[in-house]
Amino acid sequence: MNEAQLLSRLACGEDSRHQFKRDASNVDSMAAELAAFANSGGGTLFMGVNDDGSLAGLDGSAVRRLNQLLGNAASQHVRPPIHPLTENVLTAQGLVIVVTVPDGLAKPYVDNQGRIWVKQGSDKRHVTAREEMQRMFQRAGLVYADVVPVTNTSAVDIDEKAFQAYFNRRYGQQQEWIGLPLEQLLQNIGLGDGQELNLAGLMLFGRYPQRWRPAFGIKAVAFPGTQLADTRYLDSEDIGGTLAEQFRDCFAFIRRNLHHVQRGRGFNTLGELEIPEAALEELLVNALIHRDYFTSASIRLMIFTDRIEIASPGHLPDSLDVTAILQGRTNRRNPTLTEHAAHLLPYRGMGSGIARALQQWPRIDLLDDPRGNQFSAVIWRPEAEWQGATPQVTPQVTPQVTPQVTDEVQRLLGVLQGELTRAEIQTALGLKDRKHVHNAYLRPALEAGLVAMTLPNKPLSRLQRYYLTELGKSALQR
Repeated sequence: MNEAQLLSRLACGEDSRHQFKRDASNVDSMAAELAAFANSGGGTLFMGVNDDGSLAGLDGSAVRRLNQLLGNAASQHVRPPIHPLTENVLTAQGLVIVVTVPDGLAKPYVDNQGRIWVKQGSDKRHVTAREEMQRMFQRAGLVYADVVPVTNTSAVDIDEKAFQAYFNRRYGQQQEWIGLPLEQLLQNIGLGDGQELNLAGLMLFGRYPQRWRPAFGIKAVAFPGTQLADTRYLDSEDIGGTLAEQFRDCFAFIRRNLHHVQRGRGFNTLGELEIPEAALEELLVNALIHRDYFTSASIRLMIFTDRIEIASPGHLPDSLDVTAILQGRTNRRNPTLTEHAAHLLPYRGMGSGIARALQQWPRIDLLDDPRGNQFSAVIWRPEAEWQGATPQVTPQVTPQVTPQVTDEVQRLLGVLQGELTRAEIQTALGLKDRKHVHNAYLRPALEAGLVAMTLPNKPLSRLQRYYLTELGKSALQR
């Protein structure tokens, strides 16, 4: 990198990938900066640069001192150690050290006090929420939600008839397992610890698992229009039970709320669903198996007049994006549950489910929302087909439908720059009535999916902030 290239990068300012430092002397503070970058996708630290991006420069002795500080922080004050790369760039004001921290492969990285740091905008923050820590350990493969014991459960909470049918079908009469008690069988195949069931055992064979995990179900609603904020609905059901029961009942909900079309078949036939069942099947199974079970939220199934949305808690893991899953790459978030569910649900486990769904019905949008910790599949309905016309199927992904918004919500979208607190939004709007701001501005924007919360599981937190979703940004540009 030469001086011109350096100045070009500095002119863009600080963000979550680029940090400026005039100087440094505290090894613990440096370790926290390095760990935050490694935990958040990597980044670049520019040393010898003022906060405003202007060059301050370093002399030779300062460069030697800072390199020693960096080496000490990276190897002795971050666990596991990280390996940043440094480059010295000569400028008219002196040397600038460019420190490149790669995205960590062994997350989470912690400082000497065991604290986890992540980037938040151009700054860093200390991770304290248990759910966020669990997700980081899950992404690192250090812990999986599906094998966490469920307190106060035991083998008596298993539907023994369903379990024995599955066990005999899959494992047969293996001599070494004949006569073993149920607790031992569950432990042998990874569904319990000999005393309590784990989450996989509960969700696959438990007698009404929502007694212990009430959020781990499906909330299904059919709306008469295209708006999530619509107060009317055609059908609504809270679907619980085991994963197999949820799949069955959810599909029944879909069948009774979608149109059936003849597709050239006889007049007296029942007809087929307007969207191929195979496509819906793949997407629903993926939501049930791959959701984030560290997040206490339900899967949402929403049927609108123009689309179906299946929203699953948990965004794609670090190593995956939408392009990767379209290519068949996979990362099992719940490996034990997946292993057994493959014999109970129509799931193959080869990363081909999304590709098969798109092959059956190309009009599917896949939306990953890391901030909201959610992954959604939007399946566009063939409105023309049930009206007797032939639908025009687009080849891959169609644009999102942007909901109609009120004047109040449009004003909110216009002032919501970055992440703002409720008080900051109220000030930006020039309003004094907090309740009015919530009821007329924030709530309808949240319900329409135009705005999201940084802490969706803690809506009343004093640290809560709000930001525009991709749908909100689209509505703002209209």
